[in-house]
Amino acid sequence: MVKFEKPAISIPDQIALLRRRGLIIDNVAQAKCCLSLISYYRLRPYWLPFEVPTQPGGDHAFREHFTFEDVLAVYRFDRCLRLLVWDGIERVEVALRAQWAHHMAITHGPHGYLRECLYFHKKHHKDDVAKLTRQFQRSNDTFASHYRTRYTDPKLPPVWVAAEMMSLGQLSRWISNLKQRKDRQAIAKLFALDERVFTSFCHHMSHIRNICAHQGRLWNKRFIITIKVPQHPINLTQAFHGPESRRLHNTLIILDHILTIIAPEIEWRKRILQLINSCPLVNPVSMGFPTNWRELPAWQVSRAD
Repeated sequence: MVKFEKPAISIPDQIALLRRRGLIIDNVAQAKCCLSLISYYRLRPYWLPFEVPTQPGGDHAFREHFTFEDVLAVYRFDRCLRLLVWDGIERVEVALRAQWAHHMAITHGPHGYLRECLYFHKKHHKDDVAKLTRQFQRSNDTFASHYRTRYTDPKLPPVWVAAEMMSLGQLSRWISNLKQRKDRQAIAKLFALDERVFTSFCHHMSHIRNICAHQGRLWNKRFIITIKVPQHPINLTQAFHGPESRRLHNTLIILDHILTIIAPEIEWRKRILQLINSCPLVNPVSMGFPTNWRELPAWQVSRAD
């Protein structure tokens, strides 16, 4: 264990440090502005892949001809990627809330989602109900206020109100905890996925959503929560890149699959391809893409035209 003793350094000193390490900074005013508004710490992951190996004890160094503008290009690419992924997740999330609420209401009744017997893990269900209760009691939403004012039993609202109150992570837990496979499969049916793949993607998607919501780096991130490999449809199975299951590629594949079903008019895949093509500095392999990804059916440009 080593005690942390690095001092804080001023922005002019940060620029001097970067220049000493070989980063080309032509526009010092721009660099000062970006380091002030974005921060050295947030930008650092975007230049790390462009550093060259150093001798033990030596200082970090940049590859030849790498510029501060290059750092910003990768940073902007990641921001655009995050917004595209956020856009896709938002559409899937809305559809997921609607599917869960409709299936549970029609199959088990407006308040059937509260029945403990429908769930695998009773403690998880109890915890989820308690969390929903706290949210409902604090909510100032018009529908929540109306229900509390007008009804005394049950204490919690019908499922179509509950669906709009809980976080995506909570909703994922409610769905994955359903005891009957036929319930999970009925919800997954709209998205043309097996319920096991679907529930794993819901969990994964909530993690990705949190990264996007907090402006986290997405481009070359290694994720903790992965997606089960789909066994069908066959084109989806073939599109998955198993060796890089913790990278973004498989997330994009599943999102594209779902968005082609629920929102084909937005041409989401085409926008992803355009973004990748717009930034040659970013190697898709670092996002988990296979080296021959452009030759694969899932990423043929003709499919996105």
